[in-house]
Amino acid sequence: MTDVEKTNRIRELNDELRTKGRAFNGRVVAAGGIVNDSAEKRQQVFEVVAKFDEWTTGDDPYGEHDFGKVDVDGEAFIWKIDYYSLDEGHGSEHPEDQKTTIRVLTLMYAEDY
Repeated sequence: MTDVEKTNRIRELNDELRTKGRAFNGRVVAAGGIVNDSAEKRQQVFEVVAKFDEWTTGDDPYGEHDFGKVDVDGEAFIWKIDYYSLDEGHGSEHPEDQKTTIRVLTLMYAEDY
């Protein structure tokens, strides 16, 4: 697989998790102050993240669609997708392979970052 093919595959897997909220070996978690918000608020934030499509080279320099910032009701939130080995002991060496990678999309208030 070429580097371009790997990037395209990583982007596909990230977009699947981000837009659907689920993926093989993928999960969405909340961190920081959003944990204390209602389930409805967290769902509202996730729905905005799922529709996100404002990719810039500053926020997406590698074309993997793994980070973004959104506003919901005047509040700033960020989301980030990280790649871990199956034992979660270290980063994944092959984030393009969903069989050897756990994807975690983290939602949080921008101020918590």
